Amino acid sequence: MTFTEKAWEIFNLSIKNYHLKDHVDTPEENPYKKGELEWLLYSKNWIDTVQWHLEDIIRDENISPEEALKIKRRIDASNQKRTDLVEFIDGYFYDQFKNIEAKSNAKLNTETPAWAIDRLSILALKIYHMSIEANRADATDEHRTKCQNKLDVLIEQHKDLSSAIDLLLSDIGNGQVIMKMYKQMKMYNDESLNPILYQKSK
Repeated sequence: MTFTEKAWEIFNLSIKNYHLKDHVDTPEENPYKKGELEWLLYSKNWIDTVQWHLEDIIRDENISPEEALKIKRRIDASNQKRTDLVEFIDGYFYDQFKNIEAKSNAKLNTETPAWAIDRLSILALKIYHMSIEANRADATDEHRTKCQNKLDVLIEQHKDLSSAIDLLLSDIGNGQVIMKMYKQMKMYNDESLNPILYQKSK
């Protein structure tokens, strides 16, 4: 089993478990050992899945401003956790490859493995929900056809992205790509960096 096949299996387990109750306040029950890569991948997708549904809630035209603000604050916090987990996953790979000597002609990739994995996690959610829409009994034939066409594209994207991630990991492992880590330097949650927050404290 390739890395992305295993990750895809874990992402879809997380999505399945979330939808058993289908509620944003459902506590995460991660079945993997804490700190291991599988645990990180499951937790990463769980955050993505909860946030997906928070984004749905906040788009309700009838939501009160007070509730919308609460959800927005929650999404901000979720984004920070998501970023932290991506960096933990990159840390895992960085440790795995730390003794690999890069070749003289080694290249840099435009994104780290974990940020590509982040896109794979979101893609799992897109495929799950688009599949529901493509098979909705109460929708029109036109709606189902449009959604099936979109689903076909997403499935192709899954295949391509999975191949690209596995190739990237292979290239890092044999020294053809340099593994580097960059912190995202998120500013909006930092009271010392966000002007709206630090001006209030004066």
